Amino acid sequence: MDGKDHGNGTPALSVHGLSKRFGSRVAFANVSFEVDGGEVFGFLGPNGAGKTTTVRTLGTLIAPTSGSAVVAGIPLAPENAEQIRRRISIMPESPGLYLRLSVVENLECFADLYQSPHARERIERALQAVDLMDRANDVCGSLSKGLRQRVALARALLGDPRILFLDEPTAGLDPVATQDVHELIDRLRRRGVTIFLTTHRLEEAERLCDRVAILNTTLRTIGRPDELRDRLFAKTLTVTTLAPLPDPDRTFADLPAVNGWHPDGRRTYILAVSDPAVAAPAAARALVAAGADLLSISPSRHTLHDVYLRLVNTDDPAATGKQAG
Repeated sequence: MDGKDHGNGTPALSVHGLSKRFGSRVAFANVSFEVDGGEVFGFLGPNGAGKTTTVRTLGTLIAPTSGSAVVAGIPLAPENAEQIRRRISIMPESPGLYLRLSVVENLECFADLYQSPHARERIERALQAVDLMDRANDVCGSLSKGLRQRVALARALLGDPRILFLDEPTAGLDPVATQDVHELIDRLRRRGVTIFLTTHRLEEAERLCDRVAILNTTLRTIGRPDELRDRLFAKTLTVTTLAPLPDPDRTFADLPAVNGWHPDGRRTYILAVSDPAVAAPAAARALVAAGADLLSISPSRHTLHDVYLRLVNTDDPAATGKQAG
C-alpha cells in the first residue's frame, strides 16, 4: 500500500473551488486544498458543516455542483468514477458489516464485490494490518464495537487504496478501542497510505494529523496545528511568584523578547513575548535578581480546540487566514 504518487510529486488530492448545493441549500462552497501523498489530513467542522458531503463528493458518490478536483491522479468526473474508486476506499462512520458472518467471511464477500485479484492474499494482508488474524473466524456479531471498526478498516484496505477516507472512525468507541484505532492509523501512515480523516475529536486530530482543515460550509483555514495556534494566538508566558512583586514594571522592563505584561491576580503575571525560548530564561534571571521567589514560568498552552472554536464561531475573514494548500 502506497499513498504517494511516485515519480511526479503530484498531490494525492487536489481540490479547486469545489461546491455542492442541494437545491437552495449549500452543503459546502468554494473549497480548495491539496493533500500530499502519505499525509494524514484532518477535516474538522461542526455538524452540518459539509464534511461528509465533501467525502462523498471526492469519493464519486455524488457529483459536485461546481469546481474541480483530482483524486489519486485522476480528474473527478462521472466517466472516471470507476477508475477513481479502484484507487480509494471510504470507511463510513457505521461499519456496515454482516453480523451473522465471520470476520473472514465478511472480507471474502467484499473482496468478491470489489473483484479483488489474489483475494486470499489481500485478506490476509488486511487482517495482519489491523491485527485481527487471531479473530478471523469469529462471528462479527460477537465482536465489540472497537473490533468491528477494525474489521471495517480491514475491509477498506482490501483494494490497497492510495487514499483512505475515514469518516468519524472512533465515534462511540471507549478509550481503549479509540487508542487501538489511533495506532492503526499511525501504522498505515508509516506504510505510506494517504488518510483523509473527518472527526469531531479535536485531541484526536491534534495527535494524528500532519495538517488540518476547518470547514464550516466554507473552508476557514488549513495548516499544521502548531502553525494555526501561532497564527491565531499571541505568544505569552505565565509567571507565578510566591509573593506579589513590589515593582513588576522594573522587573520586566527591557527584557529580551518581552513586549509587555499585565497582572493576572496578585501573584501571577502574563508576559507578551515574541520568542518564549528567549524570554523565559531572561525573565527567570530578572526575577531571581529582584529577590523574588519564582514558583513557575510556563508558555501559553493553546490547543487545537481553541483554534477550532475561534474559527467556527467567527465571520471575520481576518481571523481565518488564507486557504492554503
